[in-house]
Amino acid sequence: MRLIRSNAFFVICLFCFKISAQQKKYNIHTVAFYNFENLFDTINDPNTNDDEWTPKGAQHWTFKKYSEKLQNLSRVLSEIGSTENSNSPTFIGGCEIENRGVLEDLIKQPKLIEKEYGIIHFDSPDKRGIDVALLFQKKYFRPTSFTNIPLHIYKEEIKAKEIIKAEVYEKTDDDQIENTINRRVFTRDQLLVTGFLEEEEIHIIVNHWPSRSGGEKKTSLFREAAGALNRRIIDSLQRINANAKIITMGDLNDGPYNKSVKIGIGAKTRKEGVLPFGVYNPFEEMAKKGLGTIAYRDSWDIFDQIMVSQTLIQKDYLSYRYWKAGIYNKPFLIQTNGQYKGYPKRHSENEVGFSDHFPVYLYLIKEVK
Repeated sequence: MRLIRSNAFFVICLFCFKISAQQKKYNIHTVAFYNFENLFDTINDPNTNDDEWTPKGAQHWTFKKYSEKLQNLSRVLSEIGSTENSNSPTFIGGCEIENRGVLEDLIKQPKLIEKEYGIIHFDSPDKRGIDVALLFQKKYFRPTSFTNIPLHIYKEEIKAKEIIKAEVYEKTDDDQIENTINRRVFTRDQLLVTGFLEEEEIHIIVNHWPSRSGGEKKTSLFREAAGALNRRIIDSLQRINANAKIITMGDLNDGPYNKSVKIGIGAKTRKEGVLPFGVYNPFEEMAKKGLGTIAYRDSWDIFDQIMVSQTLIQKDYLSYRYWKAGIYNKPFLIQTNGQYKGYPKRHSENEVGFSDHFPVYLYLIKEVK
């Protein structure tokens, strides 16, 4: 009889615990990153190599096509993370952006205009004029400082002059030598934004690392240099505040398992392995499962990643913490026929698509008292 009463008491306690857990409420914010893939306007900029993306250029890039591209991107951005959060992302990191003007056109789209996004953007030294940027919902985030941090890499210094026969992942110009005197390779800056998410200070780094154009091996040291710079930025923030909450995200042109991420940033696969001042990368486990954000010759990889500092993976939710992450790969974003069936639906001669990358996202949550 005592055993029955004891078991009954346990069941009642367990039931009460479940009811209590169900009654907890959380604030939630979505953090997203998306490679916009050649978000160019139709105007020829004499200072950059954008001739291809003009009405008379190779892409026959008309105002109609540009408008359709903006509509497509706005649909994606408004829906990322919607399975757990009805609001569009509070933060959107983006890359392959020609200038501030295209971002202003983007946030004025019907699906985004009511969200009142702010823009943080700098022109980068990239040869094609493509930049990174951060969009943020003004009602939730108040930026206090932002800066673009250049990546200084040189052909001579990193000993990457030799010709290596390898496959080209993407056709870009960022491995071209601009300065014939010091042989600097001009690529995108890393964007650092600091501000307050509601009342909590947070730091966000937006990246677009050097491409694999010319071969993965030939260019790997470029991305390793980018990873090392990213780590230095993180270290500098943690020296100022040991409890700094940091998110770094971007199109890294490397997978979670490459040296640029594993050694350069020091990102860990599992939360349990992240020490103080360390970085957690939730996308490595996804890569091991065969998931991807970009495909090449039927091989998938996760070049687009969002990582968080150890301060965002602590077990309590008394302040904003990382909850979970994902790849936004809904059916409407996938090519349904032709040579690239199953790939992300990108721009083609016959159709203005979305991007050759899937976007990625994570959730930050905080318990409401």
